[in-house]
Amino acid sequence: MREAAFVKQNKEKWIAFEKAINYNAHINPDELANGYIQLTNDLAYAQTYYAESKTLLYLNSLASQAHQKIYKNKKENRNRIADFWKTEFPIFFRQYHKTLGIAFLIFIVASAIGSISVMNDDTFVRLILGDAYVNETLNNIASGDPTAIYKGGSEIGTFLGITINNIKVAFMAFSFGVITSIGTAYILFSNGVMLGAFITFFYTQDVFYQANKQIWLHGTIEISVIIIAGCAGLIMGNSILFPKTYSRRVSFMKGAKDGLKVVVSTIPFFIIAGFIEGFITRYSNMPSWLAFLVIGSSLVLILFYYIIYPILLNQSYASRKSGKIY
Repeated sequence: MREAAFVKQNKEKWIAFEKAINYNAHINPDELANGYIQLTNDLAYAQTYYAESKTLLYLNSLASQAHQKIYKNKKENRNRIADFWKTEFPIFFRQYHKTLGIAFLIFIVASAIGSISVMNDDTFVRLILGDAYVNETLNNIASGDPTAIYKGGSEIGTFLGITINNIKVAFMAFSFGVITSIGTAYILFSNGVMLGAFITFFYTQDVFYQANKQIWLHGTIEISVIIIAGCAGLIMGNSILFPKTYSRRVSFMKGAKDGLKVVVSTIPFFIIAGFIEGFITRYSNMPSWLAFLVIGSSLVLILFYYIIYPILLNQSYASRKSGKIY
């Protein structure tokens, strides 16, 4: 690319970034970091193709100013961890709502496939869940307690085991994004088919209501957060497939970092789901109103934190930003 074309293509971006750092504009930290990454990327390009040019001198000077502004007298907030979940993550996650929608769609389609397969083939559920699990569940249904499998083991042991296992599943959904979005889509799809087969199996045994009243006590958060972890994997996978204006290496690094943030945000929710499964789900004789209160509260919590709250927080931030005079 000719130097003039390179400057014309990027000058507005450079000028906007220069104004932001020189006039102490209050911009999102992620936007500032992204701008700095793009600037250093352009600087590396200029060093390669426009050595000793005025463009290189300008970019080098701007990068130096930016580095000093960003890192000079940097102080860590004592409430850094609390601030991550309270403001930093929700503001950051708003940009990935569409990706979350795609993850949800993949999972729902897979669940429908699993459900339809069980309805049309009695042996499919054994293929997906295994003979041992199906036989044990059939025995529990015959004895009048379809979800008796959740009553095995100690409460604390179940809580710890389930929580650790769920976190492993989340990190697997994320890490498979390293082989592009196809890897994460496979994890979402396989888990979706499994859920569809599992739920429909109880329907075929005429215990759909009784079983689901217990399963979704912990399953509401557990399944929701697996989908969110799948979103994290898609973020990383998409960064490889669609680098946009970044080099593929820089895009992947950014995607991996963003995806990891999403996965880390799910850990408290997996702990809540593990607690519910270890200490609450085992009580199959609880009143229906109480079960649905737990399920409804879990759903509201997930929808609020990952969808509603990020939208409200970004709107509030945008409103303050537009009303501020620099």
